[in-house]
Amino acid sequence: MAESRTPEQVVARAARATDLADLDAGVSDCFACPRLVQWREEVARTRRAAFRDQEYWGRPVPGFGTADARIAILGLAPAAHGGNRTGRIFTGDRSGDVLFAALHRAGLANQPTSVAADDGLTLRDIRIFSAVRCAPPDNKPTPQERDTCAPWLHREVTLIRPTLRVVVALGAFAWAAWWPVLRQVYGLRPPSPRPAFGHGAHWSGTAAPDLLGCYHVSQQNTFTGRLTPEMLDDVFGQAKQLAGVD
Repeated sequence: MAESRTPEQVVARAARATDLADLDAGVSDCFACPRLVQWREEVARTRRAAFRDQEYWGRPVPGFGTADARIAILGLAPAAHGGNRTGRIFTGDRSGDVLFAALHRAGLANQPTSVAADDGLTLRDIRIFSAVRCAPPDNKPTPQERDTCAPWLHREVTLIRPTLRVVVALGAFAWAAWWPVLRQVYGLRPPSPRPAFGHGAHWSGTAAPDLLGCYHVSQQNTFTGRLTPEMLDDVFGQAKQLAGVD
C-alpha cells in the first residue's frame, strides 16, 4: 500500500478509504509530518526502561471501536509510551486506565482495562480516535501537523456519520478540532463565536452530533483531582442519554 508522505497524499488517501479498515490501514502508513515521524520512531527505538523488552508500534495510531458507533470520543494524540507503544489508542498508559474504567462503568466496554492490542477489549456503541494520529513531542502538535492530519479525522467521521449522535471532546485541543469537521463533513458553518471549552460544556446543532466537553484523562488532571471518576461518569451518562444508548 502506498505511503502518504505529503499533505496532498494524505487528502487523497483519506478520501478514497472505503471503510474503517481501509482508513486504519492508510493512517498506519502515514509519514507526512517529518517532526512527528522522527519523534515516534525515536521513542520506539530508545523505549522506556519499563518496556525495554517490548517492540513498540512506532507508527500513527488508528481509531478503535465499532463501525456503527453512536458516541465518539475525540482525543488529542497518542501517548509516546501508550498508543505509540501498543498500537491502540489510549492503551497501555494511565490515561487509558482512567478512560476505560469509566467506559466499563458506563456499560460501553466489556472490561475496565486496556493494556495491549490483543487483550480482548471490545467497545459497544463507541468509536475512539484522536485529532493527531502520531505521538507528538511534549504532547504538543503544531497547527500545521494538526491540519495535515485532519483529513483522517474528517474521513473517519464521514464513515460513522450515519449512526453518530454524540462526540465527547477530551480537552480544549479536541474541542477546537471538532469545528472544522462541521464544515468538511456536515457542510455546516461552525458557530461564531466558538463556544468555549469547559468540562460539561454542551453544544447542540440541528444537523450534526451533539458535542460534550470533558477534561482530558491525563495524569495532570486525574492525579490532582481536577477530573474525578464521578465527573467522567456524569459525562458518559449524558452522552448515552443524548445518543439514545441504553
